[in-house]
Amino acid sequence: MPRQFTVGVIGAGFIGPAHIEGIRRLGHRVLAIAEATPALAQAAAERLQVERAYGEWEALIADPQIEVVHIASPNHWHFPQAQAALRAGKPVICEKPLAMDSQQSAQLVDLAASTGLVAAVNFNLRYYPLVQEARARIARGDLGAHLFSIHGGYLQDWLLLPTDWNWRLDPDQGGDFRALSDIGSHWLDLAIYLSGSRIAAVLAETRTFLPTRLRPKGRVDTFGGKLDHQQETESVPIATEDYIALLLRFDNGACGSMIASQVASGRKNRLSLEINGSSGSLAWDSERPNELWLGHRTLPNEVVIKDPALMDAATRWSASYPGGHAEGFPDTFKQLQRQVYAAIAADTVSSPPSYPSFLDAHRILLVSDAIRASLRQGTWVPVELPPIAG
Repeated sequence: MPRQFTVGVIGAGFIGPAHIEGIRRLGHRVLAIAEATPALAQAAAERLQVERAYGEWEALIADPQIEVVHIASPNHWHFPQAQAALRAGKPVICEKPLAMDSQQSAQLVDLAASTGLVAAVNFNLRYYPLVQEARARIARGDLGAHLFSIHGGYLQDWLLLPTDWNWRLDPDQGGDFRALSDIGSHWLDLAIYLSGSRIAAVLAETRTFLPTRLRPKGRVDTFGGKLDHQQETESVPIATEDYIALLLRFDNGACGSMIASQVASGRKNRLSLEINGSSGSLAWDSERPNELWLGHRTLPNEVVIKDPALMDAATRWSASYPGGHAEGFPDTFKQLQRQVYAAIAADTVSSPPSYPSFLDAHRILLVSDAIRASLRQGTWVPVELPPIAG
């Protein structure tokens, strides 16, 4: 019988409960939750039926019964919380971005390696069944010997209005990138993961279409709906980008492009990615996650519907239900955590690991460094490439 772990989760906003659902579906026990204040922690614990509530995250990490720590807090807390958990000898599953900059993420990569602990990042979009299937098809050569282009984007509209507010708009909490770190990072990770290649150089442009927003003088949850017009607000300048566009060069010779926008009216949460190769293409869309488009030159194009009986033998594990039974966003947490908890139970970190690692997240932050330099210089900038292992 698989071992049951006792888990603590830091953060109970939009993404924390998704972590908790995945943990419980795998049979593990969520013992404690931490939030910014004791009152918030107690309310979250009651809502999510968690036994212990901590108003300080340090107390959760110090709890001797907590074996694994999930970090689902605002971005600026990821580095100190992941560092503290690893130093306490506890495996970590952290939300992205792993840290506020690549210097911090490099420290976490080194710390994880020195402890030998499992250290994962929640790039959960890898774990849609047909994303796994796309990767297998590319790896076995279905698109041909050469990949020509990798393109697409990630579009949302939840920050379209001047009255839309979230902590991600504050650089002190979210960092100096917003659309890039929040959603563009998922797209970049998928492009690297599916292609088996790394981003070698970037050319970037950003735009802040709403230079001023109305910030409520109270708490607002992610995707929490429109501002209550009775709520008191203050006008604040916005420094982070609503939109980013990238041209990309991959180290396998492929070219690429990506746009990420949080002000794309009508697009609720759409990641789209297409890869064109020397003998075929494929495309996947997160708003139609149970379909994979296959493009051909001399044959009719195809749409593959998620069905484990028709998937590659190596990817069937990622589909828990038979054909005709849709799987979606919550299932990706379960499948990512399935890989992570198997590694924790085995007490081993393989190279490369089967889950998104701290090194994977560090690589995305190195891409962010190059994007930052490209914006300053207005030119192509090479991406620093860390070692492949991990």
